[in-house]
Amino acid sequence: MAFFKPIYKKLSKLWYPQAITADKPVDMDELCDQIALISTVSKGDTKAALTALGQVMGTFMNAGRSVQVEGLGTFYYTCTSEGKGKPTKEEVTAQCITGTRVRFVPESSRQGDTITRGLVTNVTWRNIETISKLDGTGTTTETPGTDTEEPGEGETENPLE
Repeated sequence: MAFFKPIYKKLSKLWYPQAITADKPVDMDELCDQIALISTVSKGDTKAALTALGQVMGTFMNAGRSVQVEGLGTFYYTCTSEGKGKPTKEEVTAQCITGTRVRFVPESSRQGDTITRGLVTNVTWRNIETISKLDGTGTTTETPGTDTEEPGEGETENPLE
């Protein structure tokens, strides 16, 4: 389940949904645990391969190539430059580049007139403001309709109730 929250845009004076992340990011151990569960590769081998993947991808992209990972997508470099452009193309040098970014395009497939992206299939969106507590799995920890309010300022909780 993916989450959003309503955001007010002052320029248009309208509300729009904005995607947000819940909980902490998935770390390498959790990622490797899940891959090991659905494959024949051990957690240690998975971690070694994923660690090497980043190094190998960087090497290829430093050589001017993009990297396409089947089932995931394509990674490539873009560069940024601050300030104004140069009047002639001869004046454009590597020193004009002030930043490097890694871009990612998810893998897609076409079936007739429909294009689907591998990472964005069957996404279910839920307004995060309708969920009082999360248990880390994207499900609510309390049943809908139960009282989840905390005591307000100056109020105390009665442990006997």
